[in-house]
Amino acid sequence: MKIIEEIFETFLFNSRIIALVAVLGSLVASFVMFIKGTLQILNGIFSFYEYAVNFHPGATHGPDTLVAIFVSSVDNYLFATVLLIFSMGLYELFISKIDPASRSPESRPNWLRVESLDDLKASLGKVILMILIVSFFEQSLSIIYSSSLDLLYLGIGILLVGGALYVTHLGHKH
Repeated sequence: MKIIEEIFETFLFNSRIIALVAVLGSLVASFVMFIKGTLQILNGIFSFYEYAVNFHPGATHGPDTLVAIFVSSVDNYLFATVLLIFSMGLYELFISKIDPASRSPESRPNWLRVESLDDLKASLGKVILMILIVSFFEQSLSIIYSSSLDLLYLGIGILLVGGALYVTHLGHKH
């Protein structure tokens, strides 16, 4: 009976390798999102160049659309960061510690220290909050404010975003 238990426990422990599917998938998706964000920035640069060279008042890609393009690229970079943190956190939780990061204390940022699933969720939650803030900002750029009630809603939204950041900061202190 002891031999069967050892064989089963060895199999169970080695089955953690299946987490590599999620690690590799998240890592590839992270690379794709970083590339997408970079392509959006290049698109913004080329649009600005086209706007500057062919300047005319009715141009469709003016400075206002550039802000939206660049904010959208930041959104992609933040999501790529979420995927990267998720990939590295899963690897450290289920497979092994990442050796280069543990060679010296200075090489590992504090936000990447993952000791449990709660640590991983907290790190991901902070980055997701930043994605939501950037998305809120991106949406506020495209809204047409036709009444004072629209401005009130924007102010309430900003107040809620500020409150979320404050609560996150309080949770970080404890």
